[in-house]
Amino acid sequence: GSGVGGGNDEREQTLNQLLVEMDGFEKDSTIIVMAATNRPDVLDPALLRPGRFDRQVAIDVPDVRGREQILRIHARGKPLAEDVDLALLAKRTPGFVGADLENLLNEAALLAAREGRKKITMKDLEEAADRVMMGPAKKSLVLTPRDRKITAYHEAGHALAAHFLEHADGVHKVTIVPRGRALGFMMPRREDMLHWSRNRLLDQIAVALAGRAAEELIFEDVTTGAENDFRQATELARRMITEWGMHPEFGPVAYAVREDTYLGGYDVRQYSEETAKRIDEAVRRLIEEQYQRVKNLLQEKREILERVAETLLERETLTAEEFQKVVEGLPLEEESTPQERPEKETPRVVPKVKPGGALGGA
Repeated sequence: GSGVGGGNDEREQTLNQLLVEMDGFEKDSTIIVMAATNRPDVLDPALLRPGRFDRQVAIDVPDVRGREQILRIHARGKPLAEDVDLALLAKRTPGFVGADLENLLNEAALLAAREGRKKITMKDLEEAADRVMMGPAKKSLVLTPRDRKITAYHEAGHALAAHFLEHADGVHKVTIVPRGRALGFMMPRREDMLHWSRNRLLDQIAVALAGRAAEELIFEDVTTGAENDFRQATELARRMITEWGMHPEFGPVAYAVREDTYLGGYDVRQYSEETAKRIDEAVRRLIEEQYQRVKNLLQEKREILERVAETLLERETLTAEEFQKVVEGLPLEEESTPQERPEKETPRVVPKVKPGGALGGA
């Protein structure tokens, strides 16, 4: 108990001294005190009363226009090739904050320098974006032929669901090049959105489950590669029921969990054990429904699924334009020197899949 008490005493002393200093500034109207925090919920109310931090400005992540402006600021002084389109890059980086975009441009500059080029190309920027989101490509990680095939069908499943489901995001890129802890990933063509409809959320769940559905459909077996996909799907399903009132059985009621993370934190579930069981069952049913829906879709599009997977095994990465051609059965241009392709195939233990932000697996 003494340790916690001592921490509280120090906190109170610091708070009181800050309040004294801020009150002292009131005598000088030319001084404006500003501060920033990611946790406004734990601020002492005394700090927020009139005359202190009484004006609060919420700053969200930048939208597409903001990202483009930030990119242009950090691109100053960097030699860009003629093919660079910062407006297009801004559209492809939703969710990036200023530090991410600065890191992206610095990574792109390093990539160009390593290859002895004087200008940064759009290809450098695309690779840098992948590095920021997923980590560098694991050129030393060599997969067995079966692991590569499972990964190819897993990612092809995600891609086909994202392409054919009406309310899904579409495909920006799909690859089986390992990055970070992912053996491959499908990058959706996601846009900045403030409102998500029920149909869109259901399609998001279906897309997340499509990798596992493709594995089961093709190999009549499943792997551990869908671990993170299940987490994403389950979280969306649970929030649809408990936060957003999107389930007919529960209606427009918020079954939220109250959290208090101060000094360790605790959760308080504000509904009965019986309701908790009903919620768990509703989540399970919703997941099963979307899994069966996307599995039926892949069965219907099996020929296209196999075509996309085989092309991934050959090329390893497909852009949005290339993916569209493969779906339509059109020939692709001859590939230049393949990048990041293993020279030999030696069995090796691979890590569990935990992609960040994109859908990956296998």
